[in-house]
Amino acid sequence: MQSFKTVSDIRIEAGGTAKLDAHVAGLSRNKKIAIITDKGVRSLGLMDAGVAALRDAGYEVMIFDDVVADPPEDVVIAGAETVKQFGAGLVIGFGGGSPMDTAKVIAFLADNDVTLPQIYGVDVAQGSRLPLVLIPTTSGTGSEVTNVAIITTGEGSKNAVVSDPLYADRVLLDASLTLGLPAHITAATGIDAMVHAIEAYTSVHRKNPISDAMGLSALRKLTRAIGRAVNTPDDVDARNDMLIGAMLAGQAFSNAPVGAVHGLAYPLGGFFHVPHGLSNSLVMVEVMKFNAQEDRAKRWYGEIASDLGVGQTPAALIDEILRLQDETKVQRRLRDVNITSNDIPMMADDAILKDRVLRNNPREMTHADIVKIYETIA
Repeated sequence: MQSFKTVSDIRIEAGGTAKLDAHVAGLSRNKKIAIITDKGVRSLGLMDAGVAALRDAGYEVMIFDDVVADPPEDVVIAGAETVKQFGAGLVIGFGGGSPMDTAKVIAFLADNDVTLPQIYGVDVAQGSRLPLVLIPTTSGTGSEVTNVAIITTGEGSKNAVVSDPLYADRVLLDASLTLGLPAHITAATGIDAMVHAIEAYTSVHRKNPISDAMGLSALRKLTRAIGRAVNTPDDVDARNDMLIGAMLAGQAFSNAPVGAVHGLAYPLGGFFHVPHGLSNSLVMVEVMKFNAQEDRAKRWYGEIASDLGVGQTPAALIDEILRLQDETKVQRRLRDVNITSNDIPMMADDAILKDRVLRNNPREMTHADIVKIYETIA
């Protein structure tokens, strides 16, 4: 049997954050709203109009802005306790993937008598959660429409909460929030979204016609908009296409899970705090070259290339990815992010343990394969 699930209420409105009271209407259990974000997003003032609209509508607003990239367990646990003590009737995740992932888990923990370690895994987190609204400020993670949250555990390792209660009640896509994104973040997060779409299309588990359609549609939007968004940052149409493309890619990989690109990217973020989108971008081409030696992946990559109108082979698709990386000036080598060859054994030891994603890859990957890929991009 094939199935497809996603968020039931997705709203697209440039400038919609200024009307946030209207976009949360009917959701909150009371007049208290908790916003989960990070200090960088808060300092930019992106939330100000929305917070003002909520307060004018009579809501009491609490802002938890201690989220950091690759959110660690202690931050998530502290956020859940803060939200519980505040008595929030609604949680809003506002920012990139880290604030949104954190908000998902906080909304669950604050409404259940369980600990964070007890809900790691697939379909382990079951039960109610606080009503949840997600508002992305980057165009990459697709976290707003997934049932996945990635948490950093211990010294550099990561774990995941993957369960349907993490799907938000409502999503707001507001392109105006992304207009100020620096070029390098726009590039890395945009390529991250492309990785999501490509890996969903080539996932050997739960790949289905709807996820395929979402993935291809995402890639058409992303490949045509990313250069404009990077090089003409105030192009609101390009920004809107990037947001929608990232969302479509998120819908795709939430149903057809990602593979080895993510498996090899996780150690870069966990150990060296390389942003997730850039981590994916760094390893994606060599993983695709590795996968293209497998018949199914070769066919699927060719189908993607054909849909994009760039050719009919894996090589054509890889050339298009390389062209986009050149156009957006995204970093391409581990040394560009201060990772050395001496770090490769540690990263490979960690990556080979990411069976949750490696098992979705169209070609089986060994420890030696992982080392070789890292060495190629060193």
